[in-house]
Parts: sequence; C-alpha cells; structure tokens
Amino acid sequence: MMQTWFESKVKYVKVSQSGNEQMVTENFLLDAVSYTDAETRIIRQMQQTVKGGEFAIVDIKKSRVAEVFQYESGEWWYKATINLVTVDEEAGKEKKLRAYYLVMADDIKEALNRLDESLSFLVVPYVVSAIAISTIVDVFPYEPAESLIPEGFVPVNT
Repeated sequence: MMQTWFESKVKYVKVSQSGNEQMVTENFLLDAVSYTDAETRIIRQMQQTVKGGEFAIVDIKKSRVAEVFQYESGEWWYKATINLVTVDEEAGKEKKLRAYYLVMADDIKEALNRLDESLSFLVVPYVVSAIAISTIVDVFPYEPAESLIPEGFVPVNT
C-alpha cells in the first residue's frame, strides 16, 4: 500500500531553552489515509506534545513527499529532489519524473549519503537535483492500532 503523507502546520506556545514562552508555527509530516485521519492524528500527537494543550491546526495539505527515510540519529530533516528518466515501452518515449524524499541527517553530506543508500534499490539512474534543510520539525508515520492500546489492556475479540 502506498503511503499518503500530509503536511500539517500547527500554531502553539513553545517554551524555549532559556525558559521563555513564544508563539510558534511549526510543520509536521504524517502518514494518513485522508484529511480527516490526518487531522485526528495530528490532534492526538499535539495533545501529547503541547504543555497546556492549547494549539491550533493552521493548515493541512497533501505532501508531494514520496517516501521518508528515518534514522536513529539526525537532527534535521532534509528534503531531496531527484530526477529520473524511465522509458514508456508502449509509446517508446522517455519519461522524466521528479520525486521528493525526506531524509533525517545531521548535515547535508550525511543526508546525501543516506539518500543514496536508501535509493540503492532503484534500477533506473537518478540525479539528485536539490537537497536542503526542510521546514518539517517531526514526522509521524502510521502506527497500527495495536500499538495505540494502553499497556495492561487486552482487546476484546468479537
């Protein structure tokens, strides 16, 4: 099943490292099946994240990110643009495609290395045409319902 990523912009009061409170608007990426699902999931995530619980969902839109490569280490999310050329066998013409990927890394060099490693499965040649730090603060991939069940609870089979 292909993932559909949604970008959600959330406005809330954040406490800085110096202890000051300030209103911020941050972008989050989450895997969801619809806009309604995306809104429900980002609300759940923000209720756990935001102290005091006050926040506003400013925007939710489908993202053009094809895939997310998450690693244990990495401080930043880098958005990479790659161009590939495939051949349409029926028409006999070359087809140029552009794809966007999100990679977690500490610097641009590490992001490029991780992207190459993650795309090693591609059989067609590709060119990384752009890579830059993304405005995405965090990524929330889909979690199966079983992992959302609180500890000690057992689902009832019907």
